[in-house]
Amino acid sequence: MRRALRAFSTVLIVAGVLMIADAGLTLAWQEPVSALLARIEQNKLSGQLDKLEAASPTRVQQRVLRALDTQRRRIAFLAREARRTAQTGDPLGRIAIPSIGADFVVVQGTDAASLRKGPGHYPATTFPGLPGTVAIAGHRTTYLAPFHDVDELKRGDAIVLTMPYGRFTYAVERTQIVDPSALWVTRDVGYPRLVLSACHPLYSAAQRIIVFARLRHVVARGPALGR
Repeated sequence: MRRALRAFSTVLIVAGVLMIADAGLTLAWQEPVSALLARIEQNKLSGQLDKLEAASPTRVQQRVLRALDTQRRRIAFLAREARRTAQTGDPLGRIAIPSIGADFVVVQGTDAASLRKGPGHYPATTFPGLPGTVAIAGHRTTYLAPFHDVDELKRGDAIVLTMPYGRFTYAVERTQIVDPSALWVTRDVGYPRLVLSACHPLYSAAQRIIVFARLRHVVARGPALGR
């Protein structure tokens, strides 16, 4: 009986230490268990995105691309095609924010399941390469915490979206704290821009921190090059 009690006590002590360690890691940076799960998903998505980028356009798409005489028009056509075929949870491209060390695959959708994989694109907003606002949401403390440090972004910091058809560099204009009901943040404003959205403050969903960034530079990739 004493051995059984000692064994049970040891299990409880170890469990308690693990719980304290988990809480400490979560407070210091992010929740470790969900981070591991998200890392596995990100690795899968990265492989899927590599295959997507290596795939050739369909014959119909090739004919249309040959008829378009500028990279800008080819990018817009491919962006429309990508938006038309994107399904919830699919990888779309990559987001990189060098100033805070963020680099993740972006998926389509902002439902709970999609955001467990990585930053999610709001389906109601446009795609890079088309007029309007591109909006992306991400976690700050769980599932790799892709937007953990967005509150540190400053005016002029670069945010790069790399899609199979182009690389789009945005410059941060400002950040703003809003209520969760502030849907106006994704509206079109007359120029191409990017909006990042995350819960605020850390460990709370009471408000949202919004990063507004303006498109500054575009480089064609893949079929948009017209080679």
